[in-house]
Amino acid sequence: MIELQNVKKAFGSNAVLCGVDLSIAKGESMVIIGGSGTGKSVTLKSVLGLVTPDSGTILVDGKDATKGDRDAFLERFGMLFQGAALFDSMKVWENVAFRLLRGPRKKPRAEARAIAIEKLRRVGLRESVGDQFPAELSGGMQKRVGLARAIAADPEIIFFDEPTTGLDPIMAGVINDLIREIVVEMGVTAMTITHDMTSVRSIADKVAMLHEGVIKWTGTVAEMDATDDPYVQQFIHGRATGPIEAVR
Repeated sequence: MIELQNVKKAFGSNAVLCGVDLSIAKGESMVIIGGSGTGKSVTLKSVLGLVTPDSGTILVDGKDATKGDRDAFLERFGMLFQGAALFDSMKVWENVAFRLLRGPRKKPRAEARAIAIEKLRRVGLRESVGDQFPAELSGGMQKRVGLARAIAADPEIIFFDEPTTGLDPIMAGVINDLIREIVVEMGVTAMTITHDMTSVRSIADKVAMLHEGVIKWTGTVAEMDATDDPYVQQFIHGRATGPIEAVR
């Protein structure tokens, strides 16, 4: 469903992506791990077209992601942002229905609200939450609202950007379980970037490690635990010593 071929991107003299090769099968949940500043977010933004690679090819469902109808392309995606990224001035249901209320496939307000309430229920939130504002919700509830918004338009592909950042371990577990359930139920292709190894083990079908602008290793969770790759082992066990230099 998603394929990156020798994708490169630099910002001035800072080369961030140095030839990324990655393939994500349809219906697969791929989690990209790696330290801060290794290019995980730039990789995600490149697929969405928010960042234009300097060279290389990005294919989505076999077609060049940089060509064709941009609106139709983006309609295939859902996105859960790192900080939930809810609009403070809108009620919760309006946040969930944001895409449904706008764009070429705009729905009547009542229909959009009904869909939003249904998606809120899917992530474990009561209908009454829909009429509240984001500031009235806890961090975990806001994250669930963000997840409801990500699935509101029934996308084919969902990106998760650090889905458990800022959450306590219990709520992080709830979010991980919800993501896994939704990915399986909807049959979507998922791409997640995270530092959280608990999320990796909960969400991933496949894991890819990005380091120094390239994919150093790819495999299943079981293969990740068994590999003797020094980069993977240092990262997943949080070791201070190894081939990955800690920036001080």
